[in-house]
Amino acid sequence: MKVKFRKTVKVALVLVYLVIIAGAVVRMTGSGMGCPDWPKCFGYYIPPTELSELQFKPNHDYKKGVVIIVDETLQVAKENFTSGESLDLSHWNKYTAHDYATFNPVHTWVEYINRLSGALSGIPILIFTIMSIWLWKDRKRYLLLSIFTVVAMGFQAWLGKTVVDSNLAPFKITIHMVMALVIVAVILYLIFISKEKFKLVKFDPLFKNVLIFATLLTLVQIVLGTQVRQHVDEQVKAIGYIKSLWLDNPTLDFYIHRTLSILVLAVNVWLYYRNKKQHLGYTKLDWVLVCIALEILTGMAMYYFDFPFSTQTLHLVIATILIGIQFYIVLESSRRSVDKTAIA
Repeated sequence: MKVKFRKTVKVALVLVYLVIIAGAVVRMTGSGMGCPDWPKCFGYYIPPTELSELQFKPNHDYKKGVVIIVDETLQVAKENFTSGESLDLSHWNKYTAHDYATFNPVHTWVEYINRLSGALSGIPILIFTIMSIWLWKDRKRYLLLSIFTVVAMGFQAWLGKTVVDSNLAPFKITIHMVMALVIVAVILYLIFISKEKFKLVKFDPLFKNVLIFATLLTLVQIVLGTQVRQHVDEQVKAIGYIKSLWLDNPTLDFYIHRTLSILVLAVNVWLYYRNKKQHLGYTKLDWVLVCIALEILTGMAMYYFDFPFSTQTLHLVIATILIGIQFYIVLESSRRSVDKTAIA
């Protein structure tokens, strides 16, 4: 059961990262309001593909909760009814969570796929939570952490609703991103503590402390990056898709984000050097440097080459992978793992 539990947790981790990728694509394509309501999309479980589906139809059977667009506003059906020859607003309530009432089929389906991926990621989480009940006697942490993950996923879904209802408020997008990283961290911890065999590595207090600092630094960079991205989104709304002007007048967040990247590189190179010099045995640091190199390349590409296609998505996704690897190495370097050495 323990082996199956760990495999299921790994599947959940992969699917959660797919959700992060889907979310990054949503931001890259500007599809965050593709479905203006939640959890359905324009009141449907399967969203519309044409604007005509969201326009009033005479002598049509409408279901409660279905949405139509009337004079650039969203109208929600109060109950099941059959429409007459003309629109009767007594059957409809104006959608008041926000005033966004635009239909773009590409944006709608990109956002819809993002929501489907979120629902899909919840399946293995529910499965390993049920499995953890059978492991309660010997591994109480499994159940407690599994339940926390389920609750966190529910909270994350609610945050998604608040993001849509707020018409993509920047601070709510940031909280939504940080919560995704919390879920990743808990799942990684479950993977770590459910491991059967461990490779011995040397415990180095200085290495561990600097590693924790490096991980927190990456988190700060991710948060700053979401703020920089918000500035880019605002520029898109103001001047359109003239990419060369998006960072023509950047905010202070951009300069801090760019400057801190030098510190990120320096700290992690030091960790890599100390790991090699002291023969500590943390092999995953190789992947940390690979991720940082890719982060620098995609960051430079966005700034100097006017945001080549997919670089924004790659930049965010690689950052989430980077902090995941760093967090796992922090777990490996924990003194609690064994008496005199840390385990991998």
